[in-house]
Amino acid sequence: MSALDFSRISAAALADAEAICRRLIPGGRVRSGEYVACNPNRADRRPGSFKVNLRTGRWADFATGETGGDLIALTAWRFGVRQSDAARQLAAHLGIDTEARR
Repeated sequence: MSALDFSRISAAALADAEAICRRLIPGGRVRSGEYVACNPNRADRRPGSFKVNLRTGRWADFATGETGGDLIALTAWRFGVRQSDAARQLAAHLGIDTEARR
């Protein structure tokens, strides 16, 4: 199995950050460069504490203290998978080949 290029996948995801956020966490809104939504992993009734910065990919739920540094981490958190699996999922969604090049 080849090593994943996390930086490449993260950068590609960031270029499509709003669409990825809408796919991962439907129902949010963009406010001041952030995707603001209800936390889908808890019984969150009103948006406001869960935010994803669309320029950097950093995300946080300020009510629970959960945070992450990029959209790979967001995908991993959202679906309860390892970072490598989340990176592969995002790469597949973005059309990025993750196979080793010779």
